[in-house]
Amino acid sequence: MPADVIDAPRHPRLSWALVPGILLSGSALFLFAWRHASVGVIIAGYGMLVASVVVAYLLDRRGLSTGLAKDLSLIALGMVIVSTISVEADISWGNFFLLGFVLALAVAVPYLVSRFVFKDYSIRFRWRGGWPWSRVQWGYLVLVLFLGWAILPFYFITSGVYLNWPAVYEWHEILRLFVGVNAVGTWDELFFILTVFVLFRRHFPTWQANVLQTIIFVSFLWELGYQAWGPLLTIPFALLQGWIYFQTKSLPYVLTVHLLFDAIVFLVIVHARNDGVIPFFLISP
Repeated sequence: MPADVIDAPRHPRLSWALVPGILLSGSALFLFAWRHASVGVIIAGYGMLVASVVVAYLLDRRGLSTGLAKDLSLIALGMVIVSTISVEADISWGNFFLLGFVLALAVAVPYLVSRFVFKDYSIRFRWRGGWPWSRVQWGYLVLVLFLGWAILPFYFITSGVYLNWPAVYEWHEILRLFVGVNAVGTWDELFFILTVFVLFRRHFPTWQANVLQTIIFVSFLWELGYQAWGPLLTIPFALLQGWIYFQTKSLPYVLTVHLLFDAIVFLVIVHARNDGVIPFFLISP
């Protein structure tokens, strides 16, 4: 089995590969964040996405890159699958299952193509490993909970973005919201970190790969509902998740970080949608 792609050799800071890389990441703004502006915006997004793979193919043919088109095509494939539906928060039963199915495909199809068509192990899901966690790692988990408690209610309530999530009053609505928030959070790590970031890491320095995946990650989160000044939170979060995975190589750890954060998100939405029902938050609607 080839070495894990996360341990790929160093890459030059500037290379022609950045051109298709930026095109691909930039297309996410049009396919997700700005998609509701007009049909033209969506067409432009698909155009940028196709152009990125074509340019990568030409670079491979000229010997200026190796396997770039293959890896960018896997990312593009997942992005196209996600773009077939709106990812705006909607927990109605039909959308609940539709969104789950489409997001699952967006992770499964690139993985299966990589493994069985391209015959490599570029995408791997490290469900085990990375143990034991250090004191710093445990301390960071506590910090995530504290920052989430302190910042997220202020962000959701003062900006009004909690209205981007549906009102939940009945127990089954609250349960669907809880499952949905955690399922999407898990998917975020499987797609943006263990697929997108890892594939970019094969061709770019770690910091560039991290920035490229962050653009796609934050564009998706914007459509999901993290709008207003949300990018001031989601950009550092996405960058940190990529950096933490690079340092720990542990899916369980980055997933724990994300799900702790999402636990606070879930509670804040319930709190905001139910007239400040949760007493331990410092702000109410």
